Amino acid sequence: MNGRLSPCRMIARHLIPAMACILMVAVVPQHANAHRKVVRPPGATHPLVSETIIEDSSGHALETFAAALRRARNHAGQARILVWGASHTAADLWTGTLRRGLQALYGDAGHGFVLPGRPWAYYRQSDVNLASSDGWFTDRVDKADARPDGLYGIAGASVSSASAADWSRAATTRENPMGRKVSRIEAWYLKQPGGGAFDIRIDRKKPVRISTSADQREAGYQVFDLPDGPHQVEIRPAGNGEVRMFGLVLERRVPGVVVDTLGIPGTRAEHMLKWDQEILAQQVARRRPDLVILAYGTNEAGDDDVPIESYEIMLREVMQRVKTVAAGASCLLIGPTDRPLQLPSGAFGPRPRRAQVTDVQRRVSADIGCAFFDTAAFMGGEGGMVNWVKAQTPLGSRDHVHLTPISYEIMGRTILAELLRLAAEGSRKIP
Repeated sequence: MNGRLSPCRMIARHLIPAMACILMVAVVPQHANAHRKVVRPPGATHPLVSETIIEDSSGHALETFAAALRRARNHAGQARILVWGASHTAADLWTGTLRRGLQALYGDAGHGFVLPGRPWAYYRQSDVNLASSDGWFTDRVDKADARPDGLYGIAGASVSSASAADWSRAATTRENPMGRKVSRIEAWYLKQPGGGAFDIRIDRKKPVRISTSADQREAGYQVFDLPDGPHQVEIRPAGNGEVRMFGLVLERRVPGVVVDTLGIPGTRAEHMLKWDQEILAQQVARRRPDLVILAYGTNEAGDDDVPIESYEIMLREVMQRVKTVAAGASCLLIGPTDRPLQLPSGAFGPRPRRAQVTDVQRRVSADIGCAFFDTAAFMGGEGGMVNWVKAQTPLGSRDHVHLTPISYEIMGRTILAELLRLAAEGSRKIP
């Protein structure tokens, strides 16, 4: 082994140890030319978790991502993932597990994209330290008092302030296994008529003042290349006009993996159609994703007033738009969780629309060449959420909509192992 950690030990350092080796054994080659043998995550990870594969009817949905992982493994480039979704994604729990697992195996190329200014009260990201004042205002399409201008950026949410009292910070971690270094920081903002200035300070250096005033509204970018290591970035409006921020990027100029988590609580896939498409396309191009993941459907499962045929038309439009702005990237659609319907008696029964949404997503994924993961099946199918909530160690939250941290962890490990399985199969098809 020449002093290298075994795959089990390497991954166990960076994930919750329970069952880590069961999932990862034999996944990673001991050297660049070794043959990959991949095992699927066994249902035995928990008696209420069903063995569920990522479906790829085309056999080619993950090939771009497979090539990117191979470059990262051979220290010849990066593999980049962009994840859009709703509340299951917003807390960066299953996506954080995915990021840690991939970075442990292929290299830590930085945390990636974060939103500044606390866009909602419990905004968090794994392996990066975030803090801000409370004065920032969030615009996003599903917010009642938001501006309906679509200028929300790649994350579907922008934050703004005109007060010199407001601030936002992002910093590398000190004790976490990942996120300890960064060598490139980017500030993304809106240039607009009457726009104010903001100061950006990195570490203890003199702040740089950036004006956002411009003749027309367009995205602006400020890039800082730094020595690879621990860093902190702070943003403060100058107080001379509105500053509207799209986000911050924290990365490293090294081979490895980057995972951007762009979930918004309560959102739906259709909201993407109301984002400014020019800015979205420009910013997706800057992130250069090799794999795009969409994790929507749980909220749509409750939209009984929307005919399922209309939902399918909308989803096809969303997926085609994603395929356009992320041309060439692999794609994966993650289906809704089981979401039971509470009956007048207080008991819970099946919600027929959830199964309909899952069927639509499976069909649309197959038609456009994307992979699909059936989250409800992963939970045991119809009624799975009820069983998860009642478990001795609950896997489902009492709202019967969300999962618990441990089940998000299991979900992340399952998707990680499945992506590695499909990527290994795709790698054998790439010269």
